[in-house]
Amino acid sequence: MKIKILSLLAALGCALQLQAEPLKVAYSDWPGWTVLEVAKQKGWFKEAGVDVELLWFEYLPSLDAFAAGKVDAVLAVHTDALVTGANGAKSKIIAATDYSNGNDKIIGKPGIKSIKDLKGKKVGLELTLVEHLLLLKALEMNGLKQGDVELVNAATNDTPQTLASGQVDAIGAWYPIAGQALTQVANSTPLFTSADAPGLIYDVVAVNPVSLNDRKDDWGKFLKVYFRCIDYILDPKTEEDAVKIMAAKVGADPAEYKKNIPGTKFLTLKEAKAVMKKGDGLGSLYGSLTIGDKFNVDNKVYKESQKPASYVAPSLLQSLE
Repeated sequence: MKIKILSLLAALGCALQLQAEPLKVAYSDWPGWTVLEVAKQKGWFKEAGVDVELLWFEYLPSLDAFAAGKVDAVLAVHTDALVTGANGAKSKIIAATDYSNGNDKIIGKPGIKSIKDLKGKKVGLELTLVEHLLLLKALEMNGLKQGDVELVNAATNDTPQTLASGQVDAIGAWYPIAGQALTQVANSTPLFTSADAPGLIYDVVAVNPVSLNDRKDDWGKFLKVYFRCIDYILDPKTEEDAVKIMAAKVGADPAEYKKNIPGTKFLTLKEAKAVMKKGDGLGSLYGSLTIGDKFNVDNKVYKESQKPASYVAPSLLQSLE
């Protein structure tokens, strides 16, 4: 009997220790993710009764941290969740939080004024990432295909220099790199942006399935706080404060940072619920993931479809009020 009691106490102690562990969430420099800094600064997670540790990374290292099991969740582009899953680190997407609404850009050098001008030209971007997908959508909408341009693999952080050097005729880059390219290369022109294909690039909360199963209530509290942050930045009365907090996190001037806010379409809880319903087009996370999955297979990012619907776990979000 004594041994049984000791075993029960040990098990209880382990359970309490597990429960005391914070939810570890990796996030990086994107307005839809940096907005969480508001909750961190204002103590909203503690107020909601959930212990959350926000861990700041560069974007690709944040995915690596999730893949290595160092964090419970990562804030990621929806298609990157598929790539990470194909490499062995499956996740459950519990919410779409925003979509790129102009902060991802295809930028032409001086003299290149339209996507059609790129026929037979060189485009520098990071192959198989979202700018590659954005370029394909731009070409498709302008009656061209991938074979009509020459792709040059360039790290996104290096694209401003790549464009300035004259090595390519256009680049693909996301915020804040896209803005740097436009500043550094006089008379360069945005040829196509994510605002021209809303819903092509969603951002999501991707959670380790074990963590989601074991701590569903805590993840529900996390989501409530997340959408509280979004409400805070969308409210004209508190937008300035949100921008100030977010800009400070990334070392930017608040006035300059605010100019880029419209390039991210923050989803309210109501809008996020609508996006998380099954559908075929870009208005649904399911439809957008299907397009991204096909892109990944076609470009040999992974061999077989990841069955995108298996990644989406909408019930927790749909239960929130």
